[in-house]
Amino acid sequence: MYFFRVLAIVTGAALTVAPIAAQISRPGGTSSGGSLGGTTPTNGTIGSSTGGISNASTNTNSPFPDANTHPIFLSGKVVLSDGTLPSGQVLIESLCNNRRRAEGYTDPKGRFSFQFGQNREVFDDASESSMGSRPLGSRANSPGGGRQLDLQNCEIRASLPGFRSDSISLFNHQYLDNPELGTIILHRLENVEGLTISATTALAPKDARKDYEKGLEALKKNKAEEAQKDFEKSVELYPKYAVAWFELGKIHEQANRPGEARTAYAHAIEADAKYINPYERLYMLAFKDSKWQEVADGSDHVIRLNPYDFPSAYFYNAMANIRLNKLDLAEKSAREAVKLDTKGENPKANYVLGVILANKRDFAAAAECLRAYLKAVPNDPDNERIRQQLAEIEQSAQAKPPAQN
Repeated sequence: MYFFRVLAIVTGAALTVAPIAAQISRPGGTSSGGSLGGTTPTNGTIGSSTGGISNASTNTNSPFPDANTHPIFLSGKVVLSDGTLPSGQVLIESLCNNRRRAEGYTDPKGRFSFQFGQNREVFDDASESSMGSRPLGSRANSPGGGRQLDLQNCEIRASLPGFRSDSISLFNHQYLDNPELGTIILHRLENVEGLTISATTALAPKDARKDYEKGLEALKKNKAEEAQKDFEKSVELYPKYAVAWFELGKIHEQANRPGEARTAYAHAIEADAKYINPYERLYMLAFKDSKWQEVADGSDHVIRLNPYDFPSAYFYNAMANIRLNKLDLAEKSAREAVKLDTKGENPKANYVLGVILANKRDFAAAAECLRAYLKAVPNDPDNERIRQQLAEIEQSAQAKPPAQN
C-alpha cells in the first residue's frame, strides 16, 4: 500500500490510449519527428499526438500569421546527411517565437511545398514560455493592400525521430520572394536503432506501393473502410510492408477491434523489427487493458530501440512500474521522462515523479516536483486535490524524525 497514491488524473479515465483519430491520416506512424518526441502526453491528456494544440485563429497573441496577411508559399527538399533520401515522409515544421506548427509532409522524392500558416493548429515548442516573446505583427502595407508578415523570428525545419534537422531562417522573407528555400539536411543521431520509418518501404513493389498510397488518400478523405481494403491489398502483394500493416492496425484500433489491431501491429514488427511505431501502439493498448507487465516490457523495448525521441515511453514505463510496485525502476523512468521533456509537453511526468519520491520518503524533492507541475498547469481541474497532496507532503517534510532508542 503506497503512502501516497497517484491520483486518477493519470491512472484513471484521464489516462487514455492516444486518440487514433488524430493520427490515422498521418502517413507512416504516430510520431511526428525527432524534435517532437513521438506521441508525447500533453496538457493533461496522456498519449495525445497532437497535445498542446490550440487554434491560432482564436489566439490574439499567436506568433503566427492570420487570414488578413498575404499568403506565402514555400518549397524545398529534405535529404539525409549522406545525400540519400529519407525512406518515408518527413514532417515539415515552422518555428516562430518558440512555437512550432506542422506545415506539411515531403513527397516520395523528398520535396515539400505548402502555404505558410495554412495549418491553423499550433503547439508549444520550447520549455520556456513564449508569452513574453514579441508576436508576429504587420509591416507597412504592401502594394496589394494586405499586411506583410514579419518573419524575423521564424524558421523552417524537418522533423524525424532519430535525426537532428538543420533549419532555414525566414528572416526578411516576403510574399513575393522566390518560394524555393533549398535543402534541409537531417543528421542521424547515434545509438538509435528504432525509427518511425521502415526500411521495407523502399523495397515495396510498385503495385503494393500504389495500393498503400491509395489507402493514405482514402484516410485523408475519412474513408476508413476504403483505406482498409487498400492496405489489405498492399500487404497481400507485399507481406513485409511494415508501414501498411501499421496503418491497417490503426484502422482496426479506431474501429474498436483491438484483437485485429494487435495482429496487424505484430505483422508490422515481424516485417521490420526496428520499426518503432507498432511497439508504441501495442504497449498503449496494453495500458488501456491494465496489463502492466506488458506496458513495462513494451515501453522498455521502445526505450532500448530509441532512448531519445520517445519521452512518453519513459512515462508509461514509470506508470507501469508503479503498478508493479517497482519504485526504483519507476523513479528511474520518471526522471528520464522529466529530463527529456524539454518542451514542457508532459508536465504530468513531474507529478508522477513527485508521488514516487513521496512514497520513497524524499518529501522535499517530492514537493518540488508537485510545485513544478502546478506551475506548469495552473488551470488543471484536479489541481485542488494535488494541492492537498502537496500540503501533506510538505507537512511530512517538516515533521521531525522519530527518536532513536
